[in-house]
Amino acid sequence: MTEKEKMLHNLMYDANYDEELLAERTVCKELCFDYNQLRPGQTAEQEAIIRKLFGKTKEAFCITAPFWCDYGYNIEIGENFYSNHNLVILDGAKVTFGDNVFIAPDCGFYTAGHPIDYERRNAGLEYAYPITVGSNVWIGGGVKVMPGVTIGSNVVIGGGSVVVKDIPDNVVAAGNPCRVIRPITEEDRRRDYNRS
Repeated sequence: MTEKEKMLHNLMYDANYDEELLAERTVCKELCFDYNQLRPGQTAEQEAIIRKLFGKTKEAFCITAPFWCDYGYNIEIGENFYSNHNLVILDGAKVTFGDNVFIAPDCGFYTAGHPIDYERRNAGLEYAYPITVGSNVWIGGGVKVMPGVTIGSNVVIGGGSVVVKDIPDNVVAAGNPCRVIRPITEEDRRRDYNRS
């Protein structure tokens, strides 16, 4: 089994010294670099790079530069995906977003993790566990999502949260570690956000 096959099967793999993975990350970083150098009005060129980079896209999406990822082909985004500045996706494993996902600035989705023992970590070994985000999700500013996490649909994750465990559907969750604060209710649909 190659190191890439191990990575894609959520097994420990050599991320630091395997020539195939190093080459793939270089190609990806070059595309990210090109993307981040485009002018804001060059939307057709931006769209073309993301469609080349990602494993799956739908029709409408907007990813505000700068954006970085490791491989690209493990990322799937749904319809009406939006991310603000400084999104980082470490996609050694699959990272899947549903429809109508809104991501605030400075967020990270990290499938990669490293062994606790320094011998294997120093040898360049790591693991990658998939991340799944449902539909109709708002991720607040500065949120970090760790390996293997699933965030349900119709969820709000409060800014600054570190998500280390699964979050169910239809809730507001926040904190470090992120935890469910309360369900989303009918009252939330009636709340007036205008300030007097």
